[in-house]
Amino acid sequence: MFDETDRAKELREKLESFMDSHIYPAEPVYREQMEAQDDPHAVPPILQELKVEARSRGLWNLFHPHEEWGPGLTNLEYAPLAEIMGRSPNLAPEATNCNAPDTGNMEVFTLFGTDEHKEKYLRPLLDGEIASGFAMTEPAVASSDATNIEMRMEKDGDGYILNGRKWFTSNGARPDCKVLIVMGKTDPNAEKHRQQSMMVVPTDAPGVEIVRSLPVFGYLDRESHADVTFTDVRVEAKDVLKGEGEGFAISQARLGPGRIHHCMRAIGMAERALEFMCRRAHERVVFGEPLAAKANIQDWIAEARVDIDQARLLTLHAADMMDKVGNKEARNLISEIKVAAPKVALTVIDRAIQVHGGAGVTDDFPLAEMYSHARTLRIVDGADEVHKMTIARRELRKYAS
Repeated sequence: MFDETDRAKELREKLESFMDSHIYPAEPVYREQMEAQDDPHAVPPILQELKVEARSRGLWNLFHPHEEWGPGLTNLEYAPLAEIMGRSPNLAPEATNCNAPDTGNMEVFTLFGTDEHKEKYLRPLLDGEIASGFAMTEPAVASSDATNIEMRMEKDGDGYILNGRKWFTSNGARPDCKVLIVMGKTDPNAEKHRQQSMMVVPTDAPGVEIVRSLPVFGYLDRESHADVTFTDVRVEAKDVLKGEGEGFAISQARLGPGRIHHCMRAIGMAERALEFMCRRAHERVVFGEPLAAKANIQDWIAEARVDIDQARLLTLHAADMMDKVGNKEARNLISEIKVAAPKVALTVIDRAIQVHGGAGVTDDFPLAEMYSHARTLRIVDGADEVHKMTIARRELRKYAS
């Protein structure tokens, strides 16, 4: 149904080789180095080594659709690569400089940044020298509805004064995070989707405080999920992206490809969890026979195979439609995959954990951490309920009298 282009095939084969020769063997080293270092958000040496290796193999910035900055792959070409990276979520995406939220921020700087933004932030991000954060979610409101955002961005002379609090600002607590893209309200009285703006804010700007890094299911992810306060932070007018009132439009442009990436990485996690489940089922003997001989385990494995393949095809279909008709026209499919892929990943990972018994909830296997990643996907980039509402409304509209 979806023909693989020659360049996509070449990159897929190179990436699979890199995963086998470097990423999977590095996983225990990464774990040891993370446990040994004082800062839970610092980049461990093994990851820096993997970045050098990935770049030497031409596996760098694969996500970027603009040929000036990356290979210029379509969504459909890149999607299978994101799935492969998802098999090792802590290492592969960042080793290839394809990790969120930097990917989305790089696209925003590419499309809407000034020449100064591109030189100061985009170039170092593309080179993997710095990290960036995306500050949109707020603790006091339901941020799945971006119109709820309360952060004030008040006009002050030739600039703006920012006051508010953000959290789950991914990368925010990393020592190499140098810039935030911040969304807030510049005009509460404007039309509903014209009230918000996005601004570029250096992390060392006066008034910006990283309060804490939020744990997720007890894990302090290396990327961090920062709780950030902004107190009388001054932003010059030149650092307003695209223009005042364009924040909602930028977020929609940013989130479409990002959701494809998230979903394909989730499918990659599910695929690897299925692999772990099958291997464990062959190895473990209970009541005189291997787990693989048990009917319920076979049922789980069969359902996993069907569900993963369905989710993959749906996601590839969404990617293909984004390439053909654009993000806006494909938004219903994007909502569908955002509901389907994390749900499939969660189910498969949960059953893989069950087959592993007590070992499944330890860090001897990557399953427990995969589960925490997959569970958060039902919330980030729009909660399931928001996407279902979007899907239902469009479906009902077809039959309205």
